[in-house]
Amino acid sequence: MQIHLTYYAILRERRGLDRETVDVSDGSLRTLYQVLRQAYDFPYDEMHIRPAVNDAFCPWEQAIADGDHVVFVSPVAGG
Repeated sequence: MQIHLTYYAILRERRGLDRETVDVSDGSLRTLYQVLRQAYDFPYDEMHIRPAVNDAFCPWEQAIADGDHVVFVSPVAGG
């Protein structure tokens, strides 16, 4: 499935992009963030990030669905 990611602040700097569409397998926001954090050396753990899906903050355990727009909001960006 494909999801749309938007990056802000330090996450955007580390990723080198402000947006992208990625293919992912089934999983939670936590799993997705852990994969991204390892791949792009994001400095914050889950305690310092607020996940949002389709413009609404949500729990880390929320499942990702095809076409979702996901943002991981860091403390500097308002998380």
